[in-house]
Order: sequence, then structure tokens, then C-alpha cells
Amino acid sequence: MTDRILGRTGVLVSPLTLGTMNFGRWQEEGESIRIIHAALDAGITALDTADVYAQGVSEEIVGKAIKGRRDDVFLATKFHGQIGDDPRHAGNSRRWVTRAVEDSLRRLGTDHIDLYQAHRPDPHTDPLETLRTLNDLIHQGKISYYGTSVFPAQQLVEAQWLADEHGLIAPHTEQLPYSLLVRSAEREVFPIARKYGVGVLSYGPLAAGWLSGKYRIDGEQPESARADLIPGRFDIGADRNRRKLTAADTLARLAEDNGLTLVDLALAFALNHPAVSSVIIGPRTLDHLESYLQAATVKLSADVLDRIDEIVDPGTHFLERDTGRDTPSLQPAALRRENRS
Repeated sequence: MTDRILGRTGVLVSPLTLGTMNFGRWQEEGESIRIIHAALDAGITALDTADVYAQGVSEEIVGKAIKGRRDDVFLATKFHGQIGDDPRHAGNSRRWVTRAVEDSLRRLGTDHIDLYQAHRPDPHTDPLETLRTLNDLIHQGKISYYGTSVFPAQQLVEAQWLADEHGLIAPHTEQLPYSLLVRSAEREVFPIARKYGVGVLSYGPLAAGWLSGKYRIDGEQPESARADLIPGRFDIGADRNRRKLTAADTLARLAEDNGLTLVDLALAFALNHPAVSSVIIGPRTLDHLESYLQAATVKLSADVLDRIDEIVDPGTHFLERDTGRDTPSLQPAALRRENRS
């Protein structure tokens, strides 16, 4: 794998980043550590976790796995999600971020985090407060860079403007879902990222399993460990998923026609966009990891890329929730419906 530059940071990262959301939740510690070591041995240099993954257990597993190899790893984690039962232990406020970073450093067993990311926007916190806090953490040496995750385009621009206006270091990265079935980032976020030198860490190249090759027309309903998290999202019999199922099946046939697996096609597509610095993968087994590593070597022809655009329009997605967030202006329904009673 040929390393890529992460936005304007000048840092070289592997084109694949090992995501660890499964570790400590759907994977036990021993298997998780074996996967991390195998990924590092194969040339993956970037690891991404979050304090909310298994309520800190994922970070602890990562810390154990990279012990003795810390200098070889570009280590990323995230804050924002609620830790424990106390609602005050969440968000993007200075009070919480300054505590959350210390907790992550302890769990990870390190004295610094390479990339610290706001896992989601916080509508209750002034974004300038968050930017100033993260700016301070850089100057304190606790983090090297900071970024955002699943921020809408207007908030990405606002963050860049606020940083410039107040003499702060601006966000270095944005993490977001991007796949053959979730292409909305192409419309606004990717152009903004390239304009401001923001490195993109994309996740979900298999669209939460829809591009695993199991979702086929006239096929059985695949099992999904995430089915209970978002009811109806994976139901192939639901009207709202019919177009997505058709697209997934057509993409699978396109892959087969070109001697590829759908995983090959999906990962190669995500890696192809010039705005994407690295694609986050979440293997649950060593075999899954091997298939991702193989797919990362695939190059798609212009003809195949054109055919993909015919199957799924550039800049589009099928379900709003596939974008990784619930848009505040659309929830609850009262915000989009005038009361005429």
C-alpha cells in the first residue's frame, strides 16, 4: 500500500485505517488484538477508535495492542458520546473535552493522541468554545491534530472561518460515511475539504453490509448485528429499501462481470476519490481483514466508474440516516410542519 498525505498536515497515513468500533462489543479482546497486530504487520499505520466504543473498552484494547509499537501508529480517537449514565459526561464543551481527553490518554496508555475528533456536532455548545479547547490541547502537547466527524458542510465552513477569525488552528480532518450507496459527501463536503486542505477519513465502504454481496434481489434476508440499532434499515422487504436493494444487486453483477467481488469494487471505489485520505475498515475476523487488504490493491477503469455513476447518481444517498446523522432541522416533525390549527 502506498501511503497518502492526510490533508494539509503533511503526515503520511496508510490508505486503509483500522476502525475499532467492534472491539470490546462484538469481538473479544484476544481476537481484537490479533486483528490489530495483523493489520500493523500488513502495513496499516492508522488506527481509529472512540471513547464511546464499548464505553471505553475499545480504547483499552487498542492501548494494549499497540504497547511497544506506539511510534509506528497514527492514533485517532473521538469524544462527544455519553460515557456512563451521567448526561454531563458527553458533548463538546470545554469542561467535558478536557476531562474526556485525559480519560482517553489513560485508556490508550499514551501521552499524546495524534488525531482527536469531535464525534458529532453539539447543538448546545458554542463551536468557538470547542475550537479553543482543542487548540489549547494542541499547544499542551496532548493532541497533535484535531478534526470533526459527520459535520454538515455549513459547519465545516463555519469552523474554518472561526479559526481564521480568532487566530486558532483550524480542524485538520473530517470523518464521514462514503460508499457506492452513500455518495452525498461528493456534493458539498468533499469540495470544501479540498478547498481548506481537510483530510477525509471515510468509513462504511460496505454501507453497513449492504455491499457485502449478501443483499441480492430474490435472496434471503441477511442477518445483521446492527439490525436492532436502526429498526428497518436492513429490511429488504421494506418499500424504502427497494431502490437500495436494486442498486446493491446491480453493483454486485457489475463486479462479477469484471472479475471482482463486490467488496473489491466497493473499497476500490471509496479509495478512488481524490478527497479521501484513508478509508476506515472494520474487519470482524482475520479473513475479513485479508479481503480488505486484497481489495485495496484493485484499480477501477474509467468505464467501470462511469457505469457506477449510471447505477447510483453522484452526490446522492438512499436514506437520510445513511449519512450518519439525524439532521436537527428535520427532527422532530414539528420543525418542518407549520401548525395551521
